[in-house]
Amino acid sequence: MAQLPTSLVFTIRRSEAELVAPAKATPREYKLLSDIDDQQSLRFQIPVIQFYRCNPCMQGKDPARVIKDALAQTLVFYYPLAGRLREGRNRKLAVDCTGEGALFIEAEADVKLEQFGDALQPPFPCFDELLYNVPGSEGMLNCPLLLIQVTRLKCGGFIFAIRLNHVLADGAGMIQFMSAMAEMSRGAIAPSIPPKWERHLLDARDPPRISFTHREYDEVEGTIILSENMVQRSFFFGPKEVSTLRKLLPHHLRKCSKFDILASCLWRCRTIAIKPDPDEEVRLLCVVNVRSKLNPPSPSGFYGNAIVFSAAITTARKLCQNPLGYAVELVKQAKESVTEEYVKSAADFMVIKAPAMERFSKELDNMSKEQPADEMGKSVSISSTL
Repeated sequence: MAQLPTSLVFTIRRSEAELVAPAKATPREYKLLSDIDDQQSLRFQIPVIQFYRCNPCMQGKDPARVIKDALAQTLVFYYPLAGRLREGRNRKLAVDCTGEGALFIEAEADVKLEQFGDALQPPFPCFDELLYNVPGSEGMLNCPLLLIQVTRLKCGGFIFAIRLNHVLADGAGMIQFMSAMAEMSRGAIAPSIPPKWERHLLDARDPPRISFTHREYDEVEGTIILSENMVQRSFFFGPKEVSTLRKLLPHHLRKCSKFDILASCLWRCRTIAIKPDPDEEVRLLCVVNVRSKLNPPSPSGFYGNAIVFSAAITTARKLCQNPLGYAVELVKQAKESVTEEYVKSAADFMVIKAPAMERFSKELDNMSKEQPADEMGKSVSISSTL
């Protein structure tokens, strides 16, 4: 039984989790992950939840059945996701394409979508009910790489929840897979964008050579923030709020991205709130999509991890005492520092500095990702626990 802070109580009935294999036979092979893919800091699961209103076009159709069939068909093309991770020498990861399949859960909830009210905002209080953690499924090795739960609602709508092992795909790759599922659910015989593996494009060089300092992986020392004194809240910035923040910037920064504005604003506000030593170094890690940074660019359909981290670094005093534009400049410079050589150097760093990567993974905060609406219908809210 699930209960929201608004006192809304409802019951979810789940069927037993089952493995959905590809609809057709797929190659049995080993596929190595890239050195960007299998870094320690990406060895976790990406969970996403989407809420869908009743769609007249779905009249007479069971969303769980439609999605389950689409999953089986999509796994024919994305067959590595139906396999299992194995670990070799030096902790190198590879996918054993066994075709065993992905976990699928069918569920029903005696509640209507509109009854959730304002609770359709991250962090969603009943996330664990709507994306059930099947015992033994959350491991990195020898476990299903993908889990999907579809929960029907009394109003005819449904909730789609998915969990994917991050070493297989980044946010863009996950969206590509979900879009392919949506196409298959509408009767397509193949995804409009054929998936590409090509993980070798983001491997370390031979021999590896680090050509950047990569301060983003420095071991952080300084202010200890006690988690018990923290609360999690969601703040939504619409066009009006973003426009207001944009007006605080000097003219030459007015055309910067929403990410630059919001990341800089939150970094600055958070630093002011935790009150570190004024001379303490503070940093903001940015995740940069490097698909277009490679020469030639990564092929269309590539769904692996094409991301690297870069860091905006300053002192608490400078960040808090300077206007917002100062932080925006730092964030923009951090992103612009990512070149093809930077990406290659980062891959080399993964191989040479593995112990530093393990420390980094422990210090890395969970990151929110903005996901667009799925093409199976227009979702009314999307939440991630990242």
